[in-house]
Amino acid sequence: MSELQRLKGLLPPENQSWVFVEAAAAIDPPLITLEEIGRDEVEIQIDLEQWDDLAQDHKNLLFWHEVGRIQNDTIPRDGWEMAALAIGLGGAIGELWVQDGLLLLMALGLSGFAGYRLYLKNNSEKRLVDAISADERAIDLACRFGYSVPNAYKSLGGALKELIEKSRKKKKRTFYEDRLEALRKSAEKARAEMADQEGSRTSVTSENVYG
Repeated sequence: MSELQRLKGLLPPENQSWVFVEAAAAIDPPLITLEEIGRDEVEIQIDLEQWDDLAQDHKNLLFWHEVGRIQNDTIPRDGWEMAALAIGLGGAIGELWVQDGLLLLMALGLSGFAGYRLYLKNNSEKRLVDAISADERAIDLACRFGYSVPNAYKSLGGALKELIEKSRKKKKRTFYEDRLEALRKSAEKARAEMADQEGSRTSVTSENVYG
């Protein structure tokens, strides 16, 4: 079984008909990414050369992180915002010339909406919040596929730690470090909840996150 076929088998049933797994074709692609390829169809693209260097548990959790992004509807969309911003600004300038107030307001409204969408897309805080939410989804998916809670946290934590070590850019490394710290706090919360349920504090430890 090829790696792509194996990963397709890790898709939840509710995603299997419209989420596809393919090898990345771009030059110098990211390790794993999402692309909307059509109406209601999404492709998870993987750079198999980088991917082969990872442990299988790390691969699984990074894959489920992307599935989590899909389920949370935080898929990167086509960059229509820049085109809309240009059209809106161009229209606003044109309406200033012809002095049509209604069309000017419409053009400014389009520019404002496109600008806001660009801000959200490039806002680092929102990107981090979305990534942490997808990490939580990845833990849930791992448990659906047979992982224990401690092993799910340990595998995702180990994957993030490996990404930190391989990241040359400080901004990207910080992004992974912030996700790892959030995962550690989530593991502590899970440990406390399981201790309450089982009457023992040995079920999950925050150290599991670090492998």
